[in-house]
Amino acid sequence: MDLNLRGKNALVGGSSKGLGKAVAIELSKLGANVILAARSAELLAEVIGELDHNHPGQGHQFLVVDFKDLEDTQRKIKGLISGQPIHILVNNTGGPAGGPIMEATSDQFLEAFSAHLLTAQTLVKLVAPGMKKEGFGRILNIISTSVRIPLDNLGVSNTVRGAMASWAKTVANELAPFGITVNNVLPGFTETDRLFEVLSNAANKKGHSLEEEKVLATQSIPMGRFGRPEEFAAAAAFLASPAASYITGTSLLVDGGRTRSI
Repeated sequence: MDLNLRGKNALVGGSSKGLGKAVAIELSKLGANVILAARSAELLAEVIGELDHNHPGQGHQFLVVDFKDLEDTQRKIKGLISGQPIHILVNNTGGPAGGPIMEATSDQFLEAFSAHLLTAQTLVKLVAPGMKKEGFGRILNIISTSVRIPLDNLGVSNTVRGAMASWAKTVANELAPFGITVNNVLPGFTETDRLFEVLSNAANKKGHSLEEEKVLATQSIPMGRFGRPEEFAAAAAFLASPAASYITGTSLLVDGGRTRSI
């Protein structure tokens, strides 16, 4: 199986921590040159030191960018691709705040839609020409299992994630003739700051402790535990590899069996 990513440039959004960071590390282990992208230069500099540097000719860099600012994002990515093609794009931005959908404001929907779907659309339009020219392209979207079954108390997130999944399927069909694949990776309960934030909010509303909420959450997972970021990253890295060349337009669950649908 060909998992070799040497000579490939990977742009990974939200890679200063959490799932984005884990994916960046895994891609570097397969030989990719990783461009980290997030808002904190300090955190990104720390992650650079955690990436694999052992492959011949391998080099990494980071880009400080706020994906909520589309104009700034466009300017910085144009500058980046002027000197190198992007072979692998990982779309990953922080999830919207939780809460019932009936309490959500129009501004919350617009902000989430822009940060997720419009940012992804902008990035793909910028990097796809280079992928076509290189004859290799992998676009991965880290979204949520809510595209299969909506999650309680995440009204805005459920809505926007569903839109992302439909967008990705459409893009996958358009780019497939060029050998560019587009897939979604759907994390379940994985040990990240985002998960513990969601569980903490749920615990506060129910009037019990975070530890009690963790136990309840674990009971909903057939494997009986939370996922580890590196387990999620392994699935994403496979989809980014040459071995996954005939897989496109899919949404891969990485959730320990928690989602109760096929």
